[in-house]
Amino acid sequence: MIQGTGSNVGKSLVVAGLCRLFANRGLKVKPFKPQNMSNNAAVTADGGEIGRAQALQAQAARVPLSVHMNPILLKPETDTGAQVIVQGKRFGTLRAREYGRQKAQFLPKVLESFSEIESGADLVLVEGAGSPAEINLRAGDIANMGFAEAADLPVVLCGDIDRGGVIASLVGTHAVLEDAERARIKGFFVNRFRGDPSLFDDGMSEIARRTGWAPLGVVPWFSEASKLPAEDALGLSDGAGHGPVRIVVPVISRIANFDDLDPLRMEDGVTLMLIQPGEPLPGDADLVLLPGSKSTVGDLEFFRKQGWDIDLKAHHRRGGHILGICGGYQMLGLTISDPEGIEGQPGTVEGLGFLDVDTVLTADKSLVEATGKHLATGAEVSGYEIHIGRTEGPDCDRPLLHIREADDSPKLDGALSVDGRVAGTYLHGLFTSDAFRRAYLKGFGGTSALAYAQSIDVVLDDLASHLEASMDVERILEIARAR
Repeated sequence: MIQGTGSNVGKSLVVAGLCRLFANRGLKVKPFKPQNMSNNAAVTADGGEIGRAQALQAQAARVPLSVHMNPILLKPETDTGAQVIVQGKRFGTLRAREYGRQKAQFLPKVLESFSEIESGADLVLVEGAGSPAEINLRAGDIANMGFAEAADLPVVLCGDIDRGGVIASLVGTHAVLEDAERARIKGFFVNRFRGDPSLFDDGMSEIARRTGWAPLGVVPWFSEASKLPAEDALGLSDGAGHGPVRIVVPVISRIANFDDLDPLRMEDGVTLMLIQPGEPLPGDADLVLLPGSKSTVGDLEFFRKQGWDIDLKAHHRRGGHILGICGGYQMLGLTISDPEGIEGQPGTVEGLGFLDVDTVLTADKSLVEATGKHLATGAEVSGYEIHIGRTEGPDCDRPLLHIREADDSPKLDGALSVDGRVAGTYLHGLFTSDAFRRAYLKGFGGTSALAYAQSIDVVLDDLASHLEASMDVERILEIARAR
C-alpha cells in the first residue's frame, strides 16, 4: 500500500507508473483504492463508476476496469456533503460528519472488493487517501491505516519535496502514528525532486535514522505528468497550448468529469483557456465549452454570479459557438426541474436559454459506455454517460450524435440550435476519439495529428522507466512478497 504524507503528493501517479512498470515485467498487476474523493469518475463495463485515477492505473496495468478497484467513491456536491458511491452504485448523500460516523460500516464492502481484486493477481498496488497522520480521522478509518491493518498490508510512505517541509512531514508522520502503525511502514520515498537528487542524500539518511524506515529513492520531477488525465480539479488552474483555435472553459464550482478537456490540452492547434471564477469570458473565443457538473442547479447559479451568462450571450451574438457536455448541456436549455429535490429544494429554475430543451432531474442514474458517430461529419466517436436527468425539446430533433450503448441499443443523443452554433450532448469522453476531434476542430479551421490513446500509453511507459531509474523497485517487490 502506497500512503502519503498528505493529499496531492503524487500517490496516484506513482501507483500508475508502478502498475505499468510491473506489467511490463509480465506480472498481472491490479490497482486498488479503498476510498476516493473525486468528481472525475470513470464508467466501468458493468455499469458502475470509480475514480478516474483508478481507471488510469488500470490502463497502466493493462487490465479491464472494475467497480471493485475503488469500492467507496465520494463525490462532493456541497462544501459539507457528498454523494457516496459503494461498489459503483449510488448509496446516498451524506454530510461530512454523517459519513465520519458511518464510514466504518463500509469496511466489509471494501474488504470484499479487495478480495475480488486480489484474486488472480500477482501484485495489487493499493493507494491511500490523504494522510495516515490525520489522526483525528483515525476512528473507523477505511482509507489508510485502518484498511492496511484490516487487510494486513505493508505500507510504503510517499513525501512530496516540491511543496516543502518533506523531512518534517515524513518524520512528523512517524511521530504521530501508533507503534503498530509505524511498524507497518516498511519504507519511504521522496517525490517530485527538482535538480540533482544526490543533493538530498543527507536528507534521506536523516529521515531513515529518525524513523527506521528503509529509503526507497528520490523521484525526480516528471514533466510529462501534465499529459495524463488529472483526477483533482486543483489541476485545472492552467490552460494549455498556443494554437489558432481558441477554446474557453469556465471552471464552475462543482466541475465533474473534466477529462473531456485532456485531449484538447494536448492539441498543438488549440489554445485551451480555463477561466477561473471572477474572470470574464474572453471575447475572442471560437468555442465556449460548458463542462460537466456534479450539481447542475447550484453551478448554474454559480455561473450567473460570475456574470458568465452575460459574457456567453455576447459571445453568441458575435457568432461564437457553444458546446455543453452533460451538466453543461442541461444548463444551456430553457429550464431545469428537480421535482424530487435531488440537488436541493424541489423546484424549477430557468436555464441559460440557448437550446430549446427542458431537463427533468430524476433519481435514476445513467452509467453506460457508448460508441457511435457524429451526425454532421460521420466521424466515429466513443465515450460514456454518467448523469441523472432526462432532456427533451424541439432542438433534440436535431441530435448531435447517433450512439450505440453497451447493451447494443441505438439512440440519438444531444441537441443542436436552429443556427447550428449551440450544441449539447450527454456523452463524456468524445474528444478522446481522434476522428471526431479532428473533424470537430476542422470546423473551426484547425488541424489535428494527435493520436490520443497512443500518446497516453507512451507517457505511461516513460513514467515506468522514470520510476525504475529512481526507486528501489526490487525492494518494493520484496516488501510486497513478505506479506
